[in-house]
Amino acid sequence: MDVLIKPIITEKATSASELQNCYSFLVNTKANKVEIKKAVEVAYGVSVNKVRTLNRGPERKTKYTKTGIQFGKTNATKKAMVQLVEGDVIDFYSNL
Repeated sequence: MDVLIKPIITEKATSASELQNCYSFLVNTKANKVEIKKAVEVAYGVSVNKVRTLNRGPERKTKYTKTGIQFGKTNATKKAMVQLVEGDVIDFYSNL
């Protein structure tokens, strides 16, 4: 099971990483906090202090078309906010 899917790089996540040393990741929905902590430590070579998770449910959408009503939804996702030990930094832009 691949735990980390991708880092979240938004304006809010970038400011949190600069001010609070807290990085956001999109993770597998079945992963727990211990697995997320181990995956971040192995992938980036840092020490993790705290992990917070957030489950987001699917967004439901309705379209009215000529042929009738179309229903759809997006996938459920899970976000993890990882706070590192003071002094450790993750540089997402180093290998571009």
